Amino acid sequence: MPKRIRRRTLLAAAGGLAAVIAATVMLASGGQSADSGQATVVRQGSADMIIPAASDTVSSNTAASNTVPTAGVPSDPASSPASGLAGGTPTHLVVPDVIASVPRGVAAADLARLRQIPGVRSVLAIDGARITVNGTLMTVLAAPAAALRPWTPPATAASAAVWSAFQAGDLITTAQAADTAHLAAGIDYPVVAAVQEFITAGGTALLGVTGIDGVVSQAEGSKLGLVKNVAVLVNAPADDVTALVAQVRAALGASSRVVPLVAAATTASLPVDTAPPAGRPANYLQLFEESAARYCPGLSWTVLAAIAQIESADGQNVGPSTAGALGPMQFLPSTWAQWGIDGFGDTGAPDIMNPFDAVPSAARMLCADGAASGTTGLRQAIFDYNHADWYVDEVLTLAAEYAREY
Repeated sequence: MPKRIRRRTLLAAAGGLAAVIAATVMLASGGQSADSGQATVVRQGSADMIIPAASDTVSSNTAASNTVPTAGVPSDPASSPASGLAGGTPTHLVVPDVIASVPRGVAAADLARLRQIPGVRSVLAIDGARITVNGTLMTVLAAPAAALRPWTPPATAASAAVWSAFQAGDLITTAQAADTAHLAAGIDYPVVAAVQEFITAGGTALLGVTGIDGVVSQAEGSKLGLVKNVAVLVNAPADDVTALVAQVRAALGASSRVVPLVAAATTASLPVDTAPPAGRPANYLQLFEESAARYCPGLSWTVLAAIAQIESADGQNVGPSTAGALGPMQFLPSTWAQWGIDGFGDTGAPDIMNPFDAVPSAARMLCADGAASGTTGLRQAIFDYNHADWYVDEVLTLAAEYAREY
């Protein structure tokens, strides 16, 4: 019987599990993972090299004259952030694959050309500059909260505390930057940018872009004199990252600088949980951990978590898709007929819509395709789940995000 062959049109997600766990979608809080096993994706490059100092000769007036609409939130209403604080916890997050800049600033026409590149799914124009905070040089970006939030890693996007501080005008930094600059949350520190003033440290968070030390709201960025539309983040899961970089450079012109934020090739090392929580899972985290351990020993639970987020935002978009796929793991009915099982002691006909059946069934299918046999086998198994190389890379990228955060 043929495997499921479907090219998703949803944004390649970067998270959502944190929000699901925080809301205890299924029941109580979950367990923790341990050990190490296969496949990791390491971000490379640095946005620092394309963000100027606030005092550099890039003209703020010139950049500001290029009025760029907010373009970071998916245009598909089903993929837009929920209402609420700072746009609400996004249903689908976005992996920044490339960051790029042009000397004159990013214009609306640049964004339009980027969107025409095959595979580009979302772009976000950002303000930014290298500034000094408490005597330490930092690279800081600024954008509206609702636009920026979907581009951050899962735990950051799910944190109401982070985005409340962000909205209040505080500086959110990486833990390393806070340590280097000796920042403590809630304390005001001197800033030297286009102006000299004080800013409140709003706490630390994972930011997901190498070389970025902190983020502030667009209003705070304007007050500090950050360069308007200095760069653009691009989400475009690509089979060939080198080719994507060349396409982005061609769209922005020969003077542009383009930095890939994901590795051109994946290597191996994701956590394999050999001692998952016992009993019937109480939430999605436990469900992924226990399904991997019970139905595919050697498979990292993060792979199941990534597939569930990309396919259905952990059960929030259960279909049917345009191809007829259903449920939290988006099986075609024909594929379900072959691989669907009752999980965790359930009885009766396997239910494609029931996560207690669907997640174990996905683990069983991945295992049969070699997911527990090493890096090559894992990549092939994910490819068999959805026949696209970009899909494999997005799953492994997101799995690596979960591995770092949990």
